Amino acid sequence: MATEVEAELPSGPALGRLIIELQSYGVRVEEHSVEGRKGGAGPSDAGMIWVEGTAVTFPFISDYVTESPFTLRPENGAWALFRDGERLASADVPPRPRFYDLTTEDGIPYWQIALLHLDSLASTVIQTCLYWDTPDQCAFCGIELSLQAGRTIPVKKPEHLAEVAMAAKELDGAVDITLTTGTTRGPDKGARYLARCAQAMKAATGLPVQAQFEPPDELEVLDEVKAAGVDSVGMHVESFDPDVLARIAPAKAVTGIDGYFRAWERGVELFGKGQVSTYVILGMGEDPALTVEGCRRAVDMGVYPFVVPLRPVPGSLMEDVLPPAPDYVESVYRQVAPYLATRGLGSWEVHAGCARCQACSAMSAYERDEDDGTGGNRRRYLPILQAH
Repeated sequence: MATEVEAELPSGPALGRLIIELQSYGVRVEEHSVEGRKGGAGPSDAGMIWVEGTAVTFPFISDYVTESPFTLRPENGAWALFRDGERLASADVPPRPRFYDLTTEDGIPYWQIALLHLDSLASTVIQTCLYWDTPDQCAFCGIELSLQAGRTIPVKKPEHLAEVAMAAKELDGAVDITLTTGTTRGPDKGARYLARCAQAMKAATGLPVQAQFEPPDELEVLDEVKAAGVDSVGMHVESFDPDVLARIAPAKAVTGIDGYFRAWERGVELFGKGQVSTYVILGMGEDPALTVEGCRRAVDMGVYPFVVPLRPVPGSLMEDVLPPAPDYVESVYRQVAPYLATRGLGSWEVHAGCARCQACSAMSAYERDEDDGTGGNRRRYLPILQAH
């Protein structure tokens, strides 16, 4: 008969490979009660769970997920992850956050102001973008889709964000705050408004805050962001391949890869090593050699390159593109993650934001194979079925 025994959950690269496959193939969810974004600003099409204590987001809505070998199923009042019918691990599906049931005095539901991504409170404070519905629109982006669907409001006020953040901390245990914005007109690109929001939220909660925005035309704006109490910043180049950048994010290509490096350099001076990050998206036709070279150059500067597989957003210009193959994603992780360690960077040292959370990437699993007391990956246990 089949009995359940304890075996070690894969750690380090072995765990990383499992996460890569979950994020490339997606997970079919039985009895859809998994919280996740169904379009709009990221993470989109993202089920959010803990697999044996490891935070993971995965696609679960897109059509290609119907072919995935992975299934998330209810099990004795809890949940478990299966591959081709074989049980892999227990899973924790976070309950609906309690603060979602609250509203502001003027009647705005809290969930339209900010969302809880596992343990991180996140908000797109300006839900419109200068480039949307123009030739400069980023092909992977879905920022205005959630607005069009009525799931959010165009602009979040600092006082409302502070109110929601306090509730998320007290009721649901939020540990940090991630703020992003669509690009606005003006040389600051929206960074100043982000800073106002961050200042209000941090004053109310004391939680660390990451602000994500395009590099401002005037780099002195970064000083204002720092003065507002922001702990870390994300300025996302998306691709180190200039041809891909020009094709998928024309406005970012105007800033240029060197423009991002100039902004990052100033950011590291202000916020410190490891507190400036950039998304690097795999699966858009990029040259892998340029990708690895760009990541390593960023690391040398003290910038954390948060490498993620493309997650096609339903309704975006790239909705019909498939995520990259697991072998390709793993090959890039294996070249970038060890380099972080050689330069003294680690995801566990990032104060706030996506690079702190790591749920949308498997890269941190390749940073360290064992926990050495610095916050690296910890060895866990995986229930498996063994026949007797």
